[in-house]
Amino acid sequence: MRRLRACLGAAAAVGLTAAGTTALIAGHASGATSALDNRWYAAAPYLMPLDNDPPDAGAIMDATGLKAFQLAFVLAPNGGGCSPTWGGTAPVSSDTAVQSVINTIRGKGGDVSVSIGGYGGTKLGQACSDAAATAAAYQQVITKYGLHAIDFDLEEPEYENTAAIKNEIGAAKILQQNNPGLYVSVTTAGTADGTGWFGKQMLLEAKSQGFTPNNFSIMPFDGGFNGAASQTSALTNFNSILQSTFGWDQATAYAHEGFSGMNGRSDTGEIFSQADFQTVLDYATGHNMDRFTFWSLNRDRQCSPPDNGGRTSGTCSSVAQNSWDFAKYSVKFAGATPPSTTPTPTPTPTPTPTSCKTAWSSGSVYTAGDEVSYNKHNWKAKWWTQNETPAATDWGPWQDEGAC
Repeated sequence: MRRLRACLGAAAAVGLTAAGTTALIAGHASGATSALDNRWYAAAPYLMPLDNDPPDAGAIMDATGLKAFQLAFVLAPNGGGCSPTWGGTAPVSSDTAVQSVINTIRGKGGDVSVSIGGYGGTKLGQACSDAAATAAAYQQVITKYGLHAIDFDLEEPEYENTAAIKNEIGAAKILQQNNPGLYVSVTTAGTADGTGWFGKQMLLEAKSQGFTPNNFSIMPFDGGFNGAASQTSALTNFNSILQSTFGWDQATAYAHEGFSGMNGRSDTGEIFSQADFQTVLDYATGHNMDRFTFWSLNRDRQCSPPDNGGRTSGTCSSVAQNSWDFAKYSVKFAGATPPSTTPTPTPTPTPTPTSCKTAWSSGSVYTAGDEVSYNKHNWKAKWWTQNETPAATDWGPWQDEGAC
């Protein structure tokens, strides 16, 4: 549930790892290139190539050793129709800007995957008539860019639409069959229990269609998470869901499981530091998981000036860091050694404590804009509510205003 992806992206918004090189037949694709080892596609962090102050992909490669990027997001046209666009506005068919980014990356020995969906916007699974039509739209993207990997980012609001999810899973299966060697990841929302009801329904749809991607990844953030321990706990719980859904043993489930995190400050104010990423990376490699990625490279740099973690940005992390610190964990997951860096980041100032509002009461009625304190945080009501405990959830009536 990448809330930031919706407002900054749409508005402007893991099988055992295959060894060796996979071949993909993509016709006479523009810019087609040899595939990387699948481990690189599994490690590719998300990059918005057209929005959120896109960083120089070549510079990131030079600084970190990163070879693969997950470009986001392909959506249906904002005006309607079953044809692929970048962010709902830029048709893939006439694109030259993203192709230029891809050419730069490939010119330095790297490659890209493309992610479809994300939070918000209209997805092709919603706009196209059936799975075949949805697959045909995505095939245009695969062929245009000569792709060896694709990511289905299935989350709100699309994953609440049964017909749309049926189209997306059906399309993923068709693409997998029609493009031998295509690396396919499916990314969905994470909860403390692993994934929520809609995520579980998506898995059941995949089971019913006999579809098995390289991995199913969860995003354990924006749901009341608190550092790495809560994330690894969610990954353990998600592993159990994969076992029970598909009848896999634990090792097979981990080999089809992935992690997709958010670096720095999340949309709901959670903080995930470099140390948290290292802990989750150790968990992922220790359990032979298939994927380790994060949202996003656009955010993998320190805010200027440092903003003490008080806001969430699409262009910086809101934590103290050197540029591209978080990308280096992806490089490690891929099995490479990042080059060393010497600069020391400017420490993030300690925020000035905020006074607490009047304590929340279960018997009181609150309307939109009312502020209360609960569990050492201030909260603002989004709408009328009574006896609903303040908690950081998208669907709840309370907005977290930070610690007090």
